[in-house]
Amino acid sequence: MNVKGLSEKEIFCYLENAKSEDTDYYRVLSSMCTHPHKIAVEAHRLFIEANLGDFGLFAGAHRLEKEAIGMLGELLHAESAEFPSEESCGSSVCGYLTTGGTESNIQAVRGMKNLAVSEKKSLGEISNIVIPESAHFSFDKVADMMDIEVRRASLDSKFKVDIACVESLIDKNTIGLVGIAGNTEFGQVDPIEDLSRFALENKLFLHVDAAFGGFVIPFLEEPYSFDFKIPGVTSIAIDPHKMGLSTIPSGALLFRSPSFLDSLKVSTPYLTTKAQFTLTGTRSGAAAAATCAVMKYLGREGYVKNVQYCMRLTQKMVEEARKLGFELLLEPVMNVVALKTPDPDFVRELLLRKFGWNVSITRNPRSLRLVLMPHNTAQDIEEFLQDLKKVTSEL
Repeated sequence: MNVKGLSEKEIFCYLENAKSEDTDYYRVLSSMCTHPHKIAVEAHRLFIEANLGDFGLFAGAHRLEKEAIGMLGELLHAESAEFPSEESCGSSVCGYLTTGGTESNIQAVRGMKNLAVSEKKSLGEISNIVIPESAHFSFDKVADMMDIEVRRASLDSKFKVDIACVESLIDKNTIGLVGIAGNTEFGQVDPIEDLSRFALENKLFLHVDAAFGGFVIPFLEEPYSFDFKIPGVTSIAIDPHKMGLSTIPSGALLFRSPSFLDSLKVSTPYLTTKAQFTLTGTRSGAAAAATCAVMKYLGREGYVKNVQYCMRLTQKMVEEARKLGFELLLEPVMNVVALKTPDPDFVRELLLRKFGWNVSITRNPRSLRLVLMPHNTAQDIEEFLQDLKKVTSEL
């Protein structure tokens, strides 16, 4: 730390220089995040000092979080949704805003384990959860943090979790199942109804990771079934800071029953509330305000337009790629495209080095992974595919 403070001009010069090192979303086809809506940005600024970890001091920010949870609950077909009080959250679906899908997934599995312990399941043996091979890497952190065995079920030919494999991995020490609604690599939706059947038959917790798909699937012309309409679903992760157009960090975790959320309770004797259910202590009231504001501003019609725009870009990418002779790994379910190319890792490197395109690679099989987000344009797609053709022609 310098002894004497710098001037405002020097600070902002320093910050602008650092900002220039960041990648702008221009020519980014690999991210599931995008520019937040201007309404979300302004709402974030207004509540920048609000700490929802001690929400008794920030009643307005807390009210906005509760309203956001209510809207998310409605979107995901919960009968009603609310934020928990320090006592309980009553008989309604409960939830809170998280920092994103990783925290939501960690908390969901933490709830599974706590409930299993309270019900005296798997005592003296390592508990396990069954997840798809396509599950997010946050579940690797879960395994490391909680001494839980993570069993990975293989995928079928359409890159959904193989139901027979899931069934074969369930045993007396299994405490929960995980399904993905819009997986990170392929944008595919697992057969949640089949997973629900297994969960109900075996009295297991079923968590749905819809961090990306939660703000896409409900607004598709033909939505998939993945949410609380399905009786065995006990929790859902959804990220407003992705296709919800909120600011970072804005995730959410919803539970069907108060008992699941109650399993996460810890006492907070020196705060304005008696207990917390959250993983982090200090939490951003600004992100809650941003999420509430942008959802109210856009409404269902606004989100339908947002998804329709991204799906038109997706369709253009598919059609134009085929005209140039490229094959798809699978037909896109949402705004994620997997393209087959020779030596995709080298193609990715050349696209970035020669033309400045940021793309990513699926793990198995390896292919170019392209995410079409609101910051992308039809011109981007045309230019990208021409550059891709040049790169692959050189191989």
